Amino acid sequence: MYTVKLTKLVEKMKLKNLTPEVEIDNIVITHSDINRPALQLAGFFDYFDSERVQIMGKVEITYLEKMDKSERSKVLDTLFSRKIPCLILSRELEPFDDMLETAKANNVPIFQTKKTTSTFMAEIIRWLKVELAPRISIHGVLVDVYGEGVLIMGESGIGKSESALELIKRGHRLVADDVVEIKKVSEETLLGSSPAIIRHFIELRGIGIIDVKTLFGVESVKKIQNIDLVIKLELWDPEKEYDRLGLTEEYIEILENKVICHSIPIRPGRNIAIIVESAAINHRQKQMGYNAASDLVNRVSGNLKRRNEERYIKDNK
Repeated sequence: MYTVKLTKLVEKMKLKNLTPEVEIDNIVITHSDINRPALQLAGFFDYFDSERVQIMGKVEITYLEKMDKSERSKVLDTLFSRKIPCLILSRELEPFDDMLETAKANNVPIFQTKKTTSTFMAEIIRWLKVELAPRISIHGVLVDVYGEGVLIMGESGIGKSESALELIKRGHRLVADDVVEIKKVSEETLLGSSPAIIRHFIELRGIGIIDVKTLFGVESVKKIQNIDLVIKLELWDPEKEYDRLGLTEEYIEILENKVICHSIPIRPGRNIAIIVESAAINHRQKQMGYNAASDLVNRVSGNLKRRNEERYIKDNK
């Protein structure tokens, strides 16, 4: 299970700390979902997930304001005693005095944001989804080619880094070389990045380590990128039958997400960078609704049908 420090959330969301007396350095968040107390304010705490960040907006504060003070104190005491990570008030709403006292007594921090409740909820959920996403590290190279994230995989020494370097020289951007950290942020989206310690570096056998950002400029690198396509480089096998039309898609599973995968055979004379470029453009074209292989099959089928019709008319004259 992955965690994110509360201090990082406070810094990222620019939250104002209303309880500086409460120590927050050791508080961690483990859930990407948040909770907006509703039935809990009426005293119903069954199935309450106390590990989630709690957010209150104008509706909740107004409801608490109309409650009897003793009843409100009782509800707040029950809420804070569940050891929630924190409470965030939107719209710069001010907490009640008894709310601050109860929070401090239970060592629960209270924060404040200027943003509206709905807007803030959307932002914090999106950010936590990325920070707490399941992840793995794999051996490969990730490049941004015409806006498509292309993950190049293959055995060591097969030419992944050399292909990436050629793509960079052709105007594309490096995301990661050698080690690619992949996060699953949804059932459809995988985000790839490089470990900070080797970010922007490429290893070239026979030359050594080069700094892509220094050599080619900041426009040649990118920090994070969706993984849209996988290219698997493999040595040419004369006994193997390779796909020559592309009518059927092959997939590879990464963190249980399916990603389109092309196996590219390597042998002298093949320019891998141009092949990767073409694969990225073709993938983008398919996403826009055009499939060149299907179009060719339709043309051939139409041509055969027309010839058969002409032959039938000629035979029946």
